[in-house]
Amino acid sequence: MVGGQAVLVIPVLDAPEAPRAVIDLTRAAADADALVRTIIDEHAAAMYRVAISIVRDGALAEDVVQESIVKAWQAAGTFRGDASLKPWVLCIAHNTAISMLRKRREEFRDPATLPEPASTMSLDRQVQSKMMLEQLWIALAGMDELTKTIVVLRELEAMSYEEIAQTLTVPLPTVKTRLFRARRALSVALKEWA
Repeated sequence: MVGGQAVLVIPVLDAPEAPRAVIDLTRAAADADALVRTIIDEHAAAMYRVAISIVRDGALAEDVVQESIVKAWQAAGTFRGDASLKPWVLCIAHNTAISMLRKRREEFRDPATLPEPASTMSLDRQVQSKMMLEQLWIALAGMDELTKTIVVLRELEAMSYEEIAQTLTVPLPTVKTRLFRARRALSVALKEWA
């Protein structure tokens, strides 16, 4: 305890004039809290969209977001800050969603079996929307998780090709090729709704 505050003493090898550096745990905790608050306020919705595109279950997608935020908080020290926070947290969300999906694949529920929220649309419009959404899900189901995530990051999050490549740690040509093929498949699947 120094001045009533907890401190952590960590030896620093590359500082010959100071054999030990003192890190203020109070400041580190405040920085971590600020990071979590920023992730929640600015990126939770994007993390949810990435998660739902992979797991296709709202409750599981919420679990993915929560676990991703915890993982980001635990790994806060590894964030270098040389790039935007968004690709870093979306990469965590993508990887967490894939991991959770693999763990729970045998427990997976079809979203069609979940209760529908109340709607103010006409019955005809509800049926059309449901049919179009069903065709969209079928088209997306034919894609692998990486391709689905690329579509979500580009079309819903408006990320650049470079940001997507950085987020998913894949080569830029892979992003472009998969997005081109996905768009073509989606346009064919939704042709009658255009």
